[in-house]
Amino acid sequence: MTIATADLYDDRGDELDSVSLQFQDIGGNTAFDGTIRTVRCFRDNALVKATLATPGEGAVLVVDGGGSLESALVGDLIAASAVENGWAGIIVNGAIRDREAIGGLPLGVKALGSNPRKSAKDGVGDVDVVVEIAGVLFVPGKRVWADSDGILVER
Repeated sequence: MTIATADLYDDRGDELDSVSLQFQDIGGNTAFDGTIRTVRCFRDNALVKATLATPGEGAVLVVDGGGSLESALVGDLIAASAVENGWAGIIVNGAIRDREAIGGLPLGVKALGSNPRKSAKDGVGDVDVVVEIAGVLFVPGKRVWADSDGILVER
């Protein structure tokens, strides 16, 4: 990412939404951006794993886990797969696990928190649908920018 979110907002404020929910920076890259892809799931990470195993081409996967911190939707193996497949980052409205290992990867990861508990693997959920997090719409194909100041989303 070449421009800070604060500067980007100063330049394009009316074209962007700012996410007020406070995510934690967990990945090795605190600044990242890319085209939005989405997964909506609840305590089931099978679709997250399957999506991140496909070519990312610099995209950012936004995972709407409903804000649940009861089980992790991304762990170190899934995050490593994202790196191998060229994803720029992952934003998880929920929990991750393997925080230290993920912190050593060249990947942007933001999440609400962590929990060592595994999630279900039933494949329940939706891929590449519009998701809403903290009143902000994440539309597949639009762009997202994230850094230590927060997250901006193209309207």
